[in-house]
Amino acid sequence: MRTIMILGAGIMQIPAMRIAKSRGWRVVVADGNPEAEGRGLCDRFEHVDLKDRDGLLALARGCREAHGLDGVFTAGTDFSTSVAWIAENMGLPGIRCEVALRATDKALMREAFARAGVPSPRFTCWTGKGDPGALLQGFQFPLVVKPVDNMGARGVRRVDDRADIAGACREALALSRSSRVILEEYMEGRELSLDAIVDGGRITVCGAADRHICFPPYFVELGHTMPTDLGQREAEEACEVFRAGIRALGIDRGAAKGDIKMTPRGAMIGEIAARLSGGYMSGWTFPLSSGVDVTGAALNVAVGLPAGDLAARFEKVSAERALISIPGTVAEISGQDRARAVPGVVELFLRTGAGSRVVFPRNNVEKCGNVISVHADRRQAIEAAERAIAEIAIRLVPLSEPTDRFLFGAGTDAFTLSRQENLGALATMPSWAGDPSRVRPQSALFAAPLPAIAEEKCRDWHGIRFEEAVQRVARECGIKLDPHPAHDALVLGSVFWRAMVRGSVQGGAYLLDSVRSAAERGTLPHYLEGICV
Repeated sequence: MRTIMILGAGIMQIPAMRIAKSRGWRVVVADGNPEAEGRGLCDRFEHVDLKDRDGLLALARGCREAHGLDGVFTAGTDFSTSVAWIAENMGLPGIRCEVALRATDKALMREAFARAGVPSPRFTCWTGKGDPGALLQGFQFPLVVKPVDNMGARGVRRVDDRADIAGACREALALSRSSRVILEEYMEGRELSLDAIVDGGRITVCGAADRHICFPPYFVELGHTMPTDLGQREAEEACEVFRAGIRALGIDRGAAKGDIKMTPRGAMIGEIAARLSGGYMSGWTFPLSSGVDVTGAALNVAVGLPAGDLAARFEKVSAERALISIPGTVAEISGQDRARAVPGVVELFLRTGAGSRVVFPRNNVEKCGNVISVHADRRQAIEAAERAIAEIAIRLVPLSEPTDRFLFGAGTDAFTLSRQENLGALATMPSWAGDPSRVRPQSALFAAPLPAIAEEKCRDWHGIRFEEAVQRVARECGIKLDPHPAHDALVLGSVFWRAMVRGSVQGGAYLLDSVRSAAERGTLPHYLEGICV
């Protein structure tokens, strides 16, 4: 019986655990979270921080003494250096530690690409001393600032002028384990995510997905679609640059994950990691779209077996889309059963629940959940994922200062209205009309209507049309869009539409819940005056 040691027992490692168990292998798992989702799927679980190399090595040696150990593996984590450390010290299959470090440390990575002539952006590194702006002689804005050693887009930010450099660098520095920040020229263009298996130096690129990146100046992936719909020539160019980057880093065994930008200058490397991708790609959308078992192949290589057959068995499209929230505290979540019932949906993952604090995402670990769909038709796969996400409603606790600050301060709008009649009405509309002190919790709520709601074509971050969002709030929250309400009624004006434009269904529902809660407390006049400052 073979024994595999897997670093991480989270969602991204569950496919590897299941595949290894299905083969009859003994599965030993380490994770710093004692309540990790996959801890019950293995033969042995050990609570060990994945940064604790000595602790991991002691576990590996104990496994070898007890029942043998054939390989060590991870997927979707930033601990390929820990994997390499164990493999090198135990004489197991794998890459050298120095290679894993080059594939983790973004400064070393960029240096390796530059030496090998692999297309990648110009960069410099700041260590927290002096003015980072002084390092930018000859650089062209915009730039991207990021920690050299973090994942999930934590601390990554686009900077368009010199005034924002210092703040962005300080934010990134706080998220760097080695207190170093990389500044690099921004690459304009579509972004792809690719996975490859490297077996005996042979690189097999298994496929590429389109990444959907949103919310500048941050880089939040709202989903990916597998496979890419790029033309064959561009897709092969991306694959060839990916292969060149893998060779430049020295990855000669195992797996590699790449982010490639298709820029006006051609394909360029964003990053390459010495592991399989996370984000539900290697474990879910790859096998769903093509039947390629990249996880199984990577496990084979990790224990010294041939990778196996990596040819596509069929051609489908798998779409993954993220569930996000505006800031606040979750009161309840609904719609999960409706989301799962959407034809084509195969998985729904929720990472939040009642009582949880949520934020508007600035990186890829601050999202609330994900939906995965599959279909033979690309458009229908995408529509299924978007429809399922739209079915899920995260209702927030009312009268929350973080939510009010997001909805009524500076921030990112869910909708970009374009009809001049709507924009003109919003510009002249009062925040509200009537006497809020007379409103009771059971009172009917009214909103001054916009003249051309149906003509707006914009969609929010979940793909919901503006008209659909308004109708949903009216239906679920009991507000009437009435140009002639009772003479003594409170009519919400621009305050309601600001909440809708900024926060979509969630923003509108939150405002109405807050109005009713404030009315119950007798503080509605004060609440409305506070958010309309």
